[in-house]
Amino acid sequence: MERRRMSSLANELLHTTRALRVKHVRYNRRWQTNIPPTTSSLPASHFWTTGRVLLITAFTGTLTYLYGVSDFSSHTARNPKPLPKPSYASKLELEKAIVELRDEFGEDAISIDDEDLRKHGYSEWSSINIETLPVAVAYPKSTEEVSQIAKVCYQHKIPVIPYSGGSSLEANFSAPFGGVSVDFCFMDKILELRPDDMDVTLQPAVGWMSLNDQIKDSGLFFPVDPGPSAMIGGMVGTSCSGTNAVRYGTMRDWVVNLTVVLADGTVIKTKRRPRKSAAGYNLTGLFVGSEGTLGLVTEITLKLAVVPQHTSVAVADFPTFRAAAATAMSVVRSGIPIAAIEIMDDVQMGVVNKAGGTKRTWKEVPTLFFKFSGTPAAVQEHIQQVKDLAKQQGGGEFQFAANAEEQKALWSARKEALWSMMALRREGDEVWSTDAAVPLSRLADIVEISKKELDDLGLFASALGHVGDGNFHTSIMYDRNNPEERKKVEDCVHRMVDRALEMEGTCTGEHGIGLGKKGSLLQELGVDTIDVMRKLKASVDPYWIMNPGKVFDLPGTG
Repeated sequence: MERRRMSSLANELLHTTRALRVKHVRYNRRWQTNIPPTTSSLPASHFWTTGRVLLITAFTGTLTYLYGVSDFSSHTARNPKPLPKPSYASKLELEKAIVELRDEFGEDAISIDDEDLRKHGYSEWSSINIETLPVAVAYPKSTEEVSQIAKVCYQHKIPVIPYSGGSSLEANFSAPFGGVSVDFCFMDKILELRPDDMDVTLQPAVGWMSLNDQIKDSGLFFPVDPGPSAMIGGMVGTSCSGTNAVRYGTMRDWVVNLTVVLADGTVIKTKRRPRKSAAGYNLTGLFVGSEGTLGLVTEITLKLAVVPQHTSVAVADFPTFRAAAATAMSVVRSGIPIAAIEIMDDVQMGVVNKAGGTKRTWKEVPTLFFKFSGTPAAVQEHIQQVKDLAKQQGGGEFQFAANAEEQKALWSARKEALWSMMALRREGDEVWSTDAAVPLSRLADIVEISKKELDDLGLFASALGHVGDGNFHTSIMYDRNNPEERKKVEDCVHRMVDRALEMEGTCTGEHGIGLGKKGSLLQELGVDTIDVMRKLKASVDPYWIMNPGKVFDLPGTG
């Protein structure tokens, strides 16, 4: 009875309050037009009891708040206010913060050595480098220490840049606004392997190759395989992939959960350990690929896969680069469960021969590398199917690795293509390596045009990639002291990326955005989408201290 009475009273108050709001609006309108308001026809003695006055006061207060939020939301939607330009610590504040950090962690844990600063701000692998370096490098040993570093930097508004393997290619760990580089080299442990659950929890400085070596007796492995020196933290940051992507997917598919330190030092865990969950927002997916712009990843739980019973590696040469790419697409479209398909052009096959790691001399023509895995019978069946498809495009005879050692050497030739190319540099040479990805149906088109443009440069330039998922790479060697040569290379790369976008592709399949591809990302997604990303960042990083300047420009600086 009492519940019904209160419900009735609440409804009555709601209607009355709405009437009051209408009268308030009418009053304002009449006031604005010099028309006197009418008086209420409701006698005061009929309605205004003490209890109702108290109740309606609380109720109208709530409504005032709600209407205020509604009005504010609609106002900002119609007239969005630009985010304020971030301001960072003065020199005095920086010095004060370094003293605080050294007092907390010791002299050795916070380096200001010139050589350390250069290592953490410049990369010979990167397509772009800048003069600005971090002002200090911190070496934490636990999530708690990372949190404390973040708190100090947050207090003083000092940029924070994560660093693990240092092998990224788009200046992802550079320091355009100075700040503190957080090197995770001491956080390199596997925390727990759970074979029955087929997952593992580890720290960011564990290399993917080291991980697989340490867990090899479990019968499991981690299938995402980028460059040999890549570490799990950086792999999470760029959402990388590698040669196994056509079979196993990218980094985003294998991360179960993350422990993340936010800008103010708050430590969160993005989800629990089940392989599937519908609980709340997909925060794990939000942080994977964010390049450290939303927080510092300190622990990662990864899914693992079962090691295949049998593996075989083979190569086949082709008359043209387009024919090789078309074969790769026909293999994928046929549904054959290929483990990996990689493409290398004539230039890269020459690099393999010069490196000499495979103990064979290969034809220096466009070549596909195939990896087959499964049961022995299934592998043999798949090999025959792929052979038939390759012949239709003029492919040559398959050459197989004779044993496990040769398999490893042959696949390493592909994995270490960039490193091998860089080993051939002359003094003053730079290598510009970039990637793009397109829908499978457009791969043959884009690689054919891009390969021709690379050849026309007259430089040492090559094309290669993970063609099984539409992702390809180019590497171009040029004289860094020759501005005309640099401009020619830059134009060629930009045309390739623009061409990928015209084909409804992406400016990067696995290298990330960093500093180098912010303009291309804006072209790919548009202003409105980038603004959503900026608002997400501002919500968790209000001072814009987490790896600032990466992915998109800071407010007021673009």
